[in-house]
Amino acid sequence: MLFLSEHIKNNWVRSVTAALFLLAIAATPLRAQENPPDLNGIWQALGTAHWDLEGHAARAGPIVELGALGAIPAGLSVVVGGKIPYQPEAASQRDENLENWLERDPAVKCYLPGIPRANYMPFPFQIVQDTDFMFFAYEFAHASRTVHMNSPDSDIPFDAWMGHSKGHWEGDTLVVDVTRQLPDTWFDSSGNFHSGALHVVERFTPAGPNVLMYEATIDDPEVFIEPWTIRLPLYRRLDENMELLEFKCIPFAEELLYGHLTRAADSNSEEDSSEERR
Repeated sequence: MLFLSEHIKNNWVRSVTAALFLLAIAATPLRAQENPPDLNGIWQALGTAHWDLEGHAARAGPIVELGALGAIPAGLSVVVGGKIPYQPEAASQRDENLENWLERDPAVKCYLPGIPRANYMPFPFQIVQDTDFMFFAYEFAHASRTVHMNSPDSDIPFDAWMGHSKGHWEGDTLVVDVTRQLPDTWFDSSGNFHSGALHVVERFTPAGPNVLMYEATIDDPEVFIEPWTIRLPLYRRLDENMELLEFKCIPFAEELLYGHLTRAADSNSEEDSSEERR
């Protein structure tokens, strides 16, 4: 009887000890959360996703004088599954956008590119990593955004070109939830678009010391049949003394957007001078 009591007591002690050990493990943060991978640096995508997310053949560019250098190169699809699942009416809108892309592409006019497009334009961007925030600075148009870490309930009272980004770590993967984007941005220069209901979930996963595998899952029930994902690598720039340089694109777009006003004013001035001489 005494042996049975001791046996029960020992089992109880072992059970309690095991339970406390499991609770301690559960309460301990994962290694990657305590020491996440270092994403600091300047990164850039290669390829042609900025021209067209889907697979595409090479095609002539819009400026004849540039010849072969102005042509749009062929590219493989970065869309998982190959095709973007548009609703029928939205697919027609995309085709119309492509036919008029120079007139309609927001990036041509130097508008901020939005997410995910900012990450695979042919310009580098920099990540500055901290515990509570991740800061992304893009060379194109001086675009930037702050990813709010450890703030799951943060929000902004209005929609914005670069949206609102909230992040957290899942193991070694930085996961960023992006909402509140304006409906005016495109995904590329081939007319692929979205509505104001856009919801993007990004995943930045190290695939080597200087490579990130980038994924962005797109959800927009007003435009697409179902959510879809793009996947492409980002490469850390290892150039000596690498830094973000200036690409103030507004001066390059002013003539396109407002040149007709200047020309009209000059034309009217010339007509007035001609009338005075008469």
